[in-house]
Amino acid sequence: MAIDKSPEKVDYIANDVAYAVALDSTDKNALISQNIQDYDAVVIAIGEDFEELLLTAVNLIELKIKRIIVRAKGRVNRQILEKLGLKEIFSPEFEVGKVVAERLLNPSIGNFLDLPDGYVITEIKAPKSIIGQTLESIKLRESYNINLVTIRNEVEEVKGNRIVQTQHIKGVPQGDTVIGEHDYIVVFGSAKDIDKFIDINS
Repeated sequence: MAIDKSPEKVDYIANDVAYAVALDSTDKNALISQNIQDYDAVVIAIGEDFEELLLTAVNLIELKIKRIIVRAKGRVNRQILEKLGLKEIFSPEFEVGKVVAERLLNPSIGNFLDLPDGYVITEIKAPKSIIGQTLESIKLRESYNINLVTIRNEVEEVKGNRIVQTQHIKGVPQGDTVIGEHDYIVVFGSAKDIDKFIDINS
């Protein structure tokens, strides 16, 4: 279910969700009228008005929603939400900023996921030095202390009368899997070890 107090926004999203309703989420009775307490999880993604976000969060806490995921625009907002006892807080601007910064520093990096204790899962454009080699010969774990998760391939395909960029996953790669020119290797390891791999092979 999608909720917004703007009828125009509700009309816009209505065809993309199972149910869309226009109501004010700061009104607890309005939420109760939609049986919000029966949902497994609620995401609060109010972007502009932090007071409305807080009031909505308090309503959901009082209604004992099992799982509340909430958006925070900055460090202060995050601290306030944490004081309310909320555990799942996301900051899209911060996450996007980190990705952009990482790509500026390492142009070969695609998407990445920060994990605790200095570990990451990241996509790396296959360096020229490993293209044409098998995974067994590259020895990612033995030589660099990183694990391969999978390989993503980007290719151009003709669809109708136009050329489009498509992506494919090579499943669970084996030792004899050969790295191709348009491959991204998805790896897990410490950020330090992954940076070392990129430096050695760039």
